[in-house]
Amino acid sequence: MRSRYQDIVTYTTKDGSLIRELMHPQQHGNRKQSLAEAIVHPGDKTRLHRHLNTEELYHITQGTGRMTLGNKQFEVVVGDTVAIIPGTPHCIENIGQDDLHILCCCTPPYSHEDSELI
Repeated sequence: MRSRYQDIVTYTTKDGSLIRELMHPQQHGNRKQSLAEAIVHPGDKTRLHRHLNTEELYHITQGTGRMTLGNKQFEVVVGDTVAIIPGTPHCIENIGQDDLHILCCCTPPYSHEDSELI
């Protein structure tokens, strides 16, 4: 299976981030996980939310952000990876001057139905 970055249409998720699904079972035929790129523009912040079933990994590939993970807040920079276990409230804010790019891996695959805004 292969996807091409330039062929993937972006959309906005419930939390307000701009998403490009790089690999998702509903579109590409893989089975147990999804991989997406999220983009958060300078000064923007995703809405606080949680996933009841999905475990997520955020890997920062560009920009600087402030991550809220449960009751903790911390800065994230290029190369940082954050594990978000199911049920943990989280959001991320772009605190830099450039777009914040995040690779998001989800198991089971991302679904709007599993996202609960807080």
